[in-house]
Amino acid sequence: MDLFSLSWTALRTAVAELPDEAFAQPSGCTGWLVQDLVCHLIIDAQDVLITLVTPAETEPTRDAVTYWDVAETPPTGDDPLDALTVRLAAAYEEPRLLKFHFDDVGSAAGRAAELADPGLRVGTRDQVLTVSDYLSVYVMEWTLHHLDLVAHLPDAAEPPAEGLARSREMLEKIAGTAFPASFSDKDTLLVGTGRRAPTDAEKAGLGELAAKLPLVLG
Repeated sequence: MDLFSLSWTALRTAVAELPDEAFAQPSGCTGWLVQDLVCHLIIDAQDVLITLVTPAETEPTRDAVTYWDVAETPPTGDDPLDALTVRLAAAYEEPRLLKFHFDDVGSAAGRAAELADPGLRVGTRDQVLTVSDYLSVYVMEWTLHHLDLVAHLPDAAEPPAEGLARSREMLEKIAGTAFPASFSDKDTLLVGTGRRAPTDAEKAGLGELAAKLPLVLG
């Protein structure tokens, strides 16, 4: 619960501090500008609000690790929902309007998470998770998208170290093995999820794990 709040607050702060010109820069998500990514984060925040008020009576079917579906190829940006996000982001016209909506919905999602019972079971994507596991999922989501946000913005603040470490731990469980100790948490997430290609030295260090990468999470 604390890591969710820490990661989400850091991401919201990073967006709030962006200069207007940053919204037209590319993000780390293929085919998306920073403004498109922020629009996606609004949708994510809405999903958090919806899920936290969607109780489930059955036993959990997923946890923070098994929640993720792993695809074989990275997204191209051509998916209809991805394209819709781009159109929605463009409709805001001014970064201040996008910032305002993100802060409004994002603040509500943060408060809802703080008030939620960690043991409550909730439903999302036709699956059931505890609130604790669901919010852990979003530690990964916020951390990866924070890396996407600052991918081409060297002056922007990076994700908290605690969120990076927890996300690495979850990614290694998804991979079924640990990444080399020489990899930083940030590089583990970037290389492991296909956000950048490994260098030759990194590929050699990965050994057999290199053949499993990238782990495209969805």
